[in-house]
Amino acid sequence: MKKIVLGISGGISFLIFLILLFTTNYLGRSQLSQTAADRWSSKKNASQVSCFFSVGSGITEDDIIDFEHTVDGALVDASVVQESENPGARLWADAYSADGTVTISTDKASITADAIGIGGDFFLFHPVKLLYGAYFSGNDLMQDYCVIDEDAAWQLFGSNDVAGMMVNIGGIPHIVTGVVERPDGRLAEAAGLDSTLVYVSCQTLNELGISHGINHYEIVMPNPVTGFAVNYIREKLGTEEKETEIVENTTRYSLLSRLKLLTQFGTRSMNGKAIIYPYWENIARGYEDILALLTLFGLLFLAWPVGLVLVFFCIWWKHKGWTMRDVRLKLMDKAERWVEKRREKRRKKKKGDRGNDDFEYIEFRDDSFTDEPGVKSLLKRKRKARKEKGSKPADEKRGARKEEKLRRKQEKKQKKEERRKKNGKTGGEL
Repeated sequence: MKKIVLGISGGISFLIFLILLFTTNYLGRSQLSQTAADRWSSKKNASQVSCFFSVGSGITEDDIIDFEHTVDGALVDASVVQESENPGARLWADAYSADGTVTISTDKASITADAIGIGGDFFLFHPVKLLYGAYFSGNDLMQDYCVIDEDAAWQLFGSNDVAGMMVNIGGIPHIVTGVVERPDGRLAEAAGLDSTLVYVSCQTLNELGISHGINHYEIVMPNPVTGFAVNYIREKLGTEEKETEIVENTTRYSLLSRLKLLTQFGTRSMNGKAIIYPYWENIARGYEDILALLTLFGLLFLAWPVGLVLVFFCIWWKHKGWTMRDVRLKLMDKAERWVEKRREKRRKKKKGDRGNDDFEYIEFRDDSFTDEPGVKSLLKRKRKARKEKGSKPADEKRGARKEEKLRRKQEKKQKKEERRKKNGKTGGEL
């Protein structure tokens, strides 16, 4: 009964471990800002890398453009070429952004909102949920576009369905290309999404708003060998160590990364860099802590069934009725039987051709010929000789092994009987 209870408890513990494992994997995949590489390449050979710069790092759009001009050459040197026949296909994509504020107004109202100035394919990396309209690209020639959240839409127009409407930013008309849903929840609010947010171009933020400078850069690119992308970004774009932080998003929520995070418990919250993380990075770091904690609980629940299996195995091993020598002899016996069977099959195959010819000759002459005593006795003697010649060695070996096994069994029985007598027990009592 005790073993049954322990077995059930171990099964329940292992089931909880599986639930926690699937939960951590699901939560990791649900963070769309961290899975751009999966959306970019179905072959799983791309890597997403993020760079965060301090306010005083001095990164400009010209620095980003200079870096972009080196990427194609680096991929060619790594023997990575475009295999798609689509002329518009790209090997890599990137985006950069800056934090700040803008004043946005209509004929009805005016608000000052937090703003993110974007460049490149920002919404490829951050596909926030669209309610109406569409995204815009930081690579567009015209920079008089914006995307606003539903809170800003209600304050400015009294409605969410305002895609295509005009707003003024710094006195310059801009087209609202889309309205997005602002993420909510405890983590989102703590990450900085507790007020109105609009997305504008970097040019608009620099010229018509208040910008804190470019402090985020992201790229998704081929990763022919492990660490190629992140090491290249670190070498070419990383400024001083205290001014830059580089994160490889692709493996961020992997089991190895979560275990490594557990070893950094207590020191992870310490930050000696003057870096202000954007809201998506704050959310990602919050999920890192949650997944690391779930991983720890999962390992604890896994330890119980693993321990039970080891204990049961040790008990079974201690009371087993066989030895490794028995296993070895049994395997050797099977191997010899297999070899003998193969030999017998080859022997029959070699002699079968001649036997078939003789049979055809005898059958051709006369059916009564095989009934003659001389022929019948000759064939019988030959079959008996072949059988004795082929099986005698194997029979002797098997007989010796049976005798050895019987002897060991008797010795074991005798030792067990002696132990019983020594403990004051008799065979009848048992």
